[in-house]
Amino acid sequence: MKSFAFKRLGVLAAAAAVAVTALAPDTAHAQKKVRWKMHSAFGKNLAVIGPPGYRMAEWVKDMSGGKFDIKVFEPGALAGGYAYYDPVSKGSFEAAYGTPGANQGKNSAYAFMSTWPFGPGLGEFLAWLEYGGGNKIGEELYARDNIKFMMCGLISPETSGWFRKPINSLAELKGLKMRFFGMGAKVMQKFGVSTQQLAAADIYPALELGTIDATEFSMPAIDRSLGFYQIAKYNYFPGWHQQATTNEVLVNMDKWKGLPKEYQAMLYTACKANVGIEIADGESSQFAAMLANEKDGVKMMTWSDDILKELRKAWEQVLADEIKANKDVKKLWDSYSSFHEKYKVWGERGYLK
Repeated sequence: MKSFAFKRLGVLAAAAAVAVTALAPDTAHAQKKVRWKMHSAFGKNLAVIGPPGYRMAEWVKDMSGGKFDIKVFEPGALAGGYAYYDPVSKGSFEAAYGTPGANQGKNSAYAFMSTWPFGPGLGEFLAWLEYGGGNKIGEELYARDNIKFMMCGLISPETSGWFRKPINSLAELKGLKMRFFGMGAKVMQKFGVSTQQLAAADIYPALELGTIDATEFSMPAIDRSLGFYQIAKYNYFPGWHQQATTNEVLVNMDKWKGLPKEYQAMLYTACKANVGIEIADGESSQFAAMLANEKDGVKMMTWSDDILKELRKAWEQVLADEIKANKDVKKLWDSYSSFHEKYKVWGERGYLK
């Protein structure tokens, strides 16, 4: 039921993008030409999350009649995959496409703008971000460093790890070196895991060379395009650490303010259209990747209820510590918690269990 609804959302978003392209105001053609550079944290060939930067740049170019031209650069061309925060802030290049959790080294609150363990699914998360105040808080956080923030994509649950051998208890995690993202990494640390937040292109070599023992990154289709199935044959579900994850476009604030209003509207609209497209792409492409993984000898594993309870308990400890240590996290959590209480009136009744 939910999957069908979100696929419809993707179709509607695509239609909206086409409509906006067709109806782009004539005033755009009178504007000066603008040339921007935009870093992408993800390579173009990476499933689901790789194409959006290029797709949005093309939409903007079409809407502007070629006057607003954004050139997208692969990871490493302008900056390392996740190393785009400071260059955008300083104006080294105008924009970047990535995910807020990539910036958690600047402020752990950014991890919460991406996702958090045992968090909401697509519908509730998007509702809070757009109408419950989440994106507004995100804008305030980034503005401190001269950055314009736009939530610019959303994907479905991820898998929660690729391992070389089965994990029968959380005690078996102790001593592992593992790539892990966001707040989920702090949960894993509670069980003796040494975690690193590696960008996409750096994970396979680290796994192959034994620099890390295990990894998580994203959804099955995305993980397959990175080749994890060739090395680690045990893929664990569900994605307790990331039930839904956002993408972002960050723009240098001075460059944003210097844009004609029409161009601002085009970039904003392209972001909003991409949300629906990315959801639909993510939802439609996982089963084929999972079946292909099985053919290649991957065993799809499911965490037991007991293990999930232990992980949730550890998360509650991490969350309490984060709220205590960071007033920005507290503000975000208070905002979400208030929204969640109201959303439950609908969420617990409107959907089939």
